[in-house]
Amino acid sequence: MSEEFCAPPADADLAAARDGDDAAFTRLVAPLRRELHAHCYRMLGSTHDADDALQEALVRAWRGLAGFEGRSSLRGWLYTVATRTCLDAIARRGRRALPVDLGPAADHAVLDAAPLTEVAWLGPYPDAGLPLGPAGPAARYEQREAVELAFVAAVQHLSGNQRAALLLFDVLGFSADEIAAMMDTSTTSVNSALARARRTLTAKLPQVSQQRTLRTLGDPRVRGIASSFATALERGDADALVALLTEDVTWSMPPLAQWYAGRAAVMDFAVAVPLTRCPSWRHLLTTANGQPAVAFYLGEAPDAPHRAWSLTVLTLRRDAVAGLVSFLGAEHAVRAGLPELLP
Repeated sequence: MSEEFCAPPADADLAAARDGDDAAFTRLVAPLRRELHAHCYRMLGSTHDADDALQEALVRAWRGLAGFEGRSSLRGWLYTVATRTCLDAIARRGRRALPVDLGPAADHAVLDAAPLTEVAWLGPYPDAGLPLGPAGPAARYEQREAVELAFVAAVQHLSGNQRAALLLFDVLGFSADEIAAMMDTSTTSVNSALARARRTLTAKLPQVSQQRTLRTLGDPRVRGIASSFATALERGDADALVALLTEDVTWSMPPLAQWYAGRAAVMDFAVAVPLTRCPSWRHLLTTANGQPAVAFYLGEAPDAPHRAWSLTVLTLRRDAVAGLVSFLGAEHAVRAGLPELLP
C-alpha cells in the first residue's frame, strides 16, 4: 500500500496542526515548500535570503495557524505569509545587484581585482525541482522563465510592493483582489503597482526569453554549446572560445565589480586570466536559473585535486553565448548538488 494512500487527509492534518501537531504541519506545507522557496528567491534574489525568509515564514505560519480561517486556500495563505516576510526583508536590506548595475564595463582585463564585499550580490538559483510551464492559466510567465537571471535581475529594480504584485499576478496567477487581501491594500493600489512593474520589466528584459531560445535549440544543442564553452576554457583554446561568443557578449563575475562587454574585451580578459593564469580547469555541466550552467573546478595541476571555483550561468542567443555570469565561490556548486572537490 502506498504512502500516499496511507497519508491522513489534508483536513485531518490541518485540524491536528491547529492542535499543535508539528508533524501534521510539516505534512501540510511539504508539497508547497519548493514553490514557496522559488517565490522567496524571486522576491529577494538570493538563495541564502530565500532560505531564511522561508524558514521565518513557516515559523510565522505555524504560530499563526489558529488564525487561518479557511477563507482562502492554505496555499494562498502561505503565500501571504511568505510575501509579507519577504517584504520585511526587502525593507531591511534593499535590492541585490549584478556588476552591470554598478558601473560601466571594463575595456581590458583587470588583474588581481579584490571582491567587493559591501555589495549585496544577486545569486544563482539551482532550478532542478522547478516544474515546466506556467503556475496556472492566468500566469503570464513560465515558472522557469521567472527565475532566469535577466528576469530576477530586473525584478530587483522594483520596489517591494511592485515585486510582490508582479510575481503574485504574472508568475503565480493570483487575482488583483486576492493580492490586495494578501498585502492589506486596495485592488486599485495593486493594479497601479502592477502597471509600474510591467513598464520597468518591459524596458529591461530581452525580447526573447531563455526558455524560448532553449526550446528552439533543443537539449542536445544547448548541452553541446555549454560543453564546448567549458572544454575551450579547460584547454586554453582561445580560438574555440571566441567562436562561441556573440559580438556583444558580456561576462561578469560577482563578487568582483568589473565586467566586460563585447567580444574583444571578453577575450582580452579570458586570455589574460582563465586561459593562461589558472593552472588547470575541470568542469561539470548543470543548470541554474532555468539556463545552462557550468561548475568550474580549479587545480594546481591536471593530476591534482580540483576545488569548486565558480558556477557560470550561460545566456544564449540563437546558437551562441551572449552572456556569462560566473558566480565565484565553491558554495554555488555545492548548492547545485555538485561536489566541492574533484579528486
